[in-house]
Amino acid sequence: MTKTVKLKNGVEVPALGMGAWNMGDDPLRRIEEIESIRTGLDLGLRVIDTAEMYGNGRSEDLVGEAIRGRRSDVYLVTKVLPSNASKRGVAQSCRASLEQLRTDYIDLYLLHWRSSIPLNETIEGFERLREEGLIRDWGVSNFDIDDMGELFSVDQGEKCVSNQILYSLDHRGVEFDLLGEDAQRNVATMAYSPIGQGGILLRNETLADIARKHTTSLGQATPAQIALAWVLRRSNVIAIPKAATVRHQRQNIAAQEITLSDDDLAALDTAFPPPRKAVPLEMI
Repeated sequence: MTKTVKLKNGVEVPALGMGAWNMGDDPLRRIEEIESIRTGLDLGLRVIDTAEMYGNGRSEDLVGEAIRGRRSDVYLVTKVLPSNASKRGVAQSCRASLEQLRTDYIDLYLLHWRSSIPLNETIEGFERLREEGLIRDWGVSNFDIDDMGELFSVDQGEKCVSNQILYSLDHRGVEFDLLGEDAQRNVATMAYSPIGQGGILLRNETLADIARKHTTSLGQATPAQIALAWVLRRSNVIAIPKAATVRHQRQNIAAQEITLSDDDLAALDTAFPPPRKAVPLEMI
């Protein structure tokens, strides 16, 4: 059975989603990237994450084309830049994103990272968009433990649905406090770059050794699938890896078939030690 995460708004979504960072930048890869997203939808994925910043709208445009005619299959997430986080700015950015995405509503609208604009003004703008039906819910991205505490002290801050953060085997600092605090507040964690960046994580020997012990419906497990299965093992976490090809998308989906043993988890803790103290939230 596919693992799901139930959000505080009652919506239940698959724990594995699709990221679209850096997608849409290369016209020569456009057809393949669109096919990858559509394959994900065909195979049961729903969450698609993008942002107005990604490629200055090119990612949103690509996602909009990929989901054309399939909007009801998608839980659509996009993000507003901090520089646009004023009450007026979020309204303008949201409407621009809706145009790029070729839709009349966004399921989850996120503040991309902390802004110098007061949180209460941003929330007021989000709530106005929600009242107008342009967004269903809102959340944040790259908010650390103190940021979340401040958010929940602001009027209507408790309406935050999700906090999108960097979380992977080589970025485990959030396990010390942030993951637990967000879960207690019923704020879902959306993990971006769960398989790491640049392939450094995936060259780890421990990951390779564990991969050799597991198989999926596609055959021998890969280090990337082990890294993704490790993130997916946690409750209240939605992983949004990018898959720019159909092959990669199918591999991500097959990672859901992997159940890591206690020995596997212990080996990964040795190779990638969990935090023993609070550390600042890492970002990419």
